[in-house]
Order: sequence, then C-alpha cells, then structure tokens
Amino acid sequence: MLKEGLRIVSTGHYAPPKVVTNDDLSKIVDTNDEWISSRTGIRRRHFVEEQTNLSMALAAVSEALERADIDKSEIGACIVATVKPDNLTPSMACMIQAKLGLPEGIPCMDINAACSGFTYAMVTARGLLMQSGKKYGVIVGSETLSRMLDMTDRSTCVLFGDGAGAAVIELNDTNKFCYVLGSRGNDEVLVCPNGNTMERFVHMVGSEVFKFAVSTVSKAVNELLEKASVSADDIDYFICHQANLRIIESVAKKVKQPLDKFYVNLDEYGNTSSASIPLVMNEMNEKGMLKAGMKIICVGFGGGLTWGGAYLEW
Repeated sequence: MLKEGLRIVSTGHYAPPKVVTNDDLSKIVDTNDEWISSRTGIRRRHFVEEQTNLSMALAAVSEALERADIDKSEIGACIVATVKPDNLTPSMACMIQAKLGLPEGIPCMDINAACSGFTYAMVTARGLLMQSGKKYGVIVGSETLSRMLDMTDRSTCVLFGDGAGAAVIELNDTNKFCYVLGSRGNDEVLVCPNGNTMERFVHMVGSEVFKFAVSTVSKAVNELLEKASVSADDIDYFICHQANLRIIESVAKKVKQPLDKFYVNLDEYGNTSSASIPLVMNEMNEKGMLKAGMKIICVGFGGGLTWGGAYLEW
C-alpha cells in the first residue's frame, strides 16, 4: 500500500542580516512608520546585500538537514519554490543537490507559484516521493524580492522582504495529510514582468489582492477542514502567508477562530512570498510551539493568481 501521509521532520531558515525599518524607508519614499504599520502590520524587513537567492536557500536547507539527522541517501526529491531564481538554468534545486551532496538520481526542480509556492512544493514533493521508494524530501521557499522592487513606489516597496525557509518532509502512513491547490489566471492584479523588459518591477492592485486573499483563503480553509474531517476548533494553529495583518485578521474572523491561533511574524520580515510559511513554521518550531500530534493548516495565496493549502499533523 502506498504511504500517503506526510510529516515535517525538521525546519530551517535564513534571513539576511541587513534590516530595513519603516523609518529607513521614510527617508527614500513618501511614507512613515504609522502609515505602513497601521495598514499592513509590517515594521521591518530584511534585504539581501551580497547574498544570492541560492546562498540563502542553501543556508536554510543545511539547517533543516542538520536538525533532521537523516541519511541523505534516503532523500527522494528536492523542490525549490521561488519567483526569482539566480539563473534560468541550472535550477536552484539542482545546485542545492550538488552543493549539499544529495543523491543524484532524484528529481530536483524549481517551481513558481508566487506566494503559494511552499504549499505547491510540499504537494509536489509528496507526489514524487509516493512513486520513488524513498521516504524523505527537501522543500524550500526562497526569495530576493528586494531586487524586484521600485523603491519610488510606496505602495509596493514597503511590503516585501527577503529570506528563505526550508523543511525536510517524511512520507509515512500515520500523519494525515490533505491539500487544496488552485489558480485563476490574471496578469493585471499582481504581476512582475520579465527582467529583460523596461518594466521589471512588482506591480500590484492592493485592494483587489486583499479581496481575493480574504475570500480564497477562508474558502481553502473550509475545504481542508472538510477533507480532513475536522472542525476549525480542532486546529491548533493556522499558518497563513504573511502578506498583511488585516488579511489574517479577516480570515480569522471568517473562520470564527481566535487570532492567537494565527501566528504572525510579518512585523519582522514583511511579505517574503514563498518563504513566508516556512519562516513562520521554523520560528514556531524553534520556540517549541509545535508539538507531536498537533493539527496544523498552512495556507497561501499569491500572483498567478494562485492559492494553496495543506492540512497536516505535526
């Protein structure tokens, strides 16, 4: 019988040491700390300097692998979620395989589902492992969004930050796992044109993204609850993509759950796209908040437009 469950074995993260505060941004664009924090909940974010996207991903994966303490020969897939790889080819996943000595005969690839990317990577890795005969997979969300920002556009440059989060997952037959993934093609609401064009920065219609996020995330949560045959009250924590505190508050209200079940760290990191869910997961893990048997829902939304969610048991 195929194993269909999934367990998070370990997590890791990397955040660039350069911190950019709201006050720092107020010196280069017409904004201020009160305007940003009251509308988004963001107070700081981390920006790369000499770091590359790959170097951040490598640091996060290395930490997760060290904590997992597993035989690398049992790793059956490496999936990286990112919107801005350092190169079109080779993929970041292939370079992680080479630099960290993962097995050669495994699928390694990058995927782009924007801020939903980590959930897409989790589901993709699980599907590959179910056919591989190996039990472990490596999944990563890593972004250098600061290199995609127009620093004269206060509607976008205040929102995003850089970072990487990773997890080692295990395919098993004991930890229940359910997922929902979706897309609604739209190249107007949230888009970043190809870097070879003059218009190479992130463009976003914030009000439309907000409406899309609140309706889609709450719907995804309800679908996951139905698939897992549990109630919202049974869930110990909801790990949401960290885009805007108001979105998270609205989702909590829609699913009728207390806000303290929705961990928030966007005040420190801002919106890190595919890295945001694993950054939250790692921070909670390091604080000892995630205990064996806990029921968790992870859910993201982003450009594409895309959405993705997963129910898992810790």
